[in-house]
Amino acid sequence: MQPRNMSMSGVVDLAAVKAAGEARQKAEEARAQRAASADQGVEAPGGADRLVIDVDEAGFESEILQRSAEVPVVIDFWAEWCEPCKQLGPVLEKLAHEYAGRFVLAKVDVDQNQMLFQQFGVQGIPAVFAVIAGQALPLFQGAAPEQQIRQVLDQLVEAARQQFGIEGAPVAPGAEQEVPQAAPEPPADPALAAAHSALDAGDLGGAVQAYKNVLSGDPGNVEARLGLAQAELLGRVQGLDAGQVRTDAADRPDDVDAQLRAADLDLVGGHVEDAFGRLVDTVRRTVGDDREKVRLRLLELFEVIGGEDPRVVAARGALARVLF
Repeated sequence: MQPRNMSMSGVVDLAAVKAAGEARQKAEEARAQRAASADQGVEAPGGADRLVIDVDEAGFESEILQRSAEVPVVIDFWAEWCEPCKQLGPVLEKLAHEYAGRFVLAKVDVDQNQMLFQQFGVQGIPAVFAVIAGQALPLFQGAAPEQQIRQVLDQLVEAARQQFGIEGAPVAPGAEQEVPQAAPEPPADPALAAAHSALDAGDLGGAVQAYKNVLSGDPGNVEARLGLAQAELLGRVQGLDAGQVRTDAADRPDDVDAQLRAADLDLVGGHVEDAFGRLVDTVRRTVGDDREKVRLRLLELFEVIGGEDPRVVAARGALARVLF
């Protein structure tokens, strides 16, 4: 996926915003509070010492909006099933530590935080936004080369300093937060590891076969079932023209294959409830083999998201009402 919106043009517009002056004042107050807390040996709440943080809807106000008065906050919208996210995420995390407090990276799982996903108008993932003094702006969408990301971050940090007087507190390398050592993981299953490696490398056909090999010997392996569902989904959407798929689905509501393709794209784009709702409605309108085909696809998509997800639970209930 090629990065889009790879620019900082939106930041220029922020210079004229009345909030700039207020942001400078808030930044000064935040720095003073942080300094006072440090003198007393107390860690300032919401400080910039955590360089990479996981944020949900409940923590958005304190972890992103309030924090953005002290330091630029970069938001990485991602999902477990998103392969480009797995390429971009480690690069952003590495840069967050390398920049040592000049920005904070907030990671938002779109599957668990659909409201934030919608409020930011995210069209697809991975998507990267920034928040400065409560002002949100898009940075880029899709995986991007590290050098381009550095250029955007440099512009972001400079714009925050010049236009809002916001500079993150420097953090000594390795001092941002003591992370407890995790318990040793059990030895990896070589066959499952090979399947994951194929998926990470984009070898979808190889990944599908590798996951099937694992499941042939261990049919109850949840991790392999999830990996297989992800690989098959990504394989189905490869090469699709999204615009044409959505046009076909809108023009031919009774075309089962058109609805299946649109649902796959919905899920890959993070529109989980739309995908489930589309297929439940299609089950309602169909009978016989067509109905069974759609039902099975819906069950496959449930595997991608995970059976405990509340959206899956709700969609299972809707499916049951349609079938019975």
